[in-house]
Amino acid sequence: MRPTSRTPGAFPPQATEGAPDDAEILARSRREPERFAEIFHRHAAPIKRYVTRRLGPDVAEDVVAETFLIAFRQRSGYDTSRPDARPWLYGIAANLIGRHRRTELRQLQILARTGDDPVCESFTDRSDSRVSADAVRRRLAAALAGLAPEYREALLLVTWGGLGYEDAARALNVPIGTIRSRISRARSKLRAALGGVDPTSASEESHG
Repeated sequence: MRPTSRTPGAFPPQATEGAPDDAEILARSRREPERFAEIFHRHAAPIKRYVTRRLGPDVAEDVVAETFLIAFRQRSGYDTSRPDARPWLYGIAANLIGRHRRTELRQLQILARTGDDPVCESFTDRSDSRVSADAVRRRLAAALAGLAPEYREALLLVTWGGLGYEDAARALNVPIGTIRSRISRARSKLRAALGGVDPTSASEESHG
């Protein structure tokens, strides 16, 4: 699958018609701190789903709370030329996730053993399909655990976080070429580990 600037099926949360974008809210929150709550309500749920998949539910609550606390403290430095705050927020979350590498690996190892994804919706009531889906998740988790952290981070921001390549580059504060290279290498390693299969393409469509 060729890299694109936006992952298919991945779209930012939409404000209601006439509502201010994230940059406007953050700018106003510098004078009216209570306005920051709008950023939390707009983005907390998808970020929590993402962090939960990475670290499990026990750790996710604290990481998400700290993500938004840091964002609140740093809101005066937000680049208001960027209307979508997701790359900024996911970047903060990524830094915090980086402090929990062992927890992430344990979570992937649990998924590899059981196929139990804490936020994954049921595929179907048919047992054969469920077994097949669980098997794919187990194999993918084991392969993800074997990736270098920087490859895994770039790939999962796109496939599980739903960011486009440009937004993922902004989240990690690296050039977009670096993101493309990391994701390409990650997918090559996954295909090698999974017999030529690339489950992350389906993951993008399901979780983007």
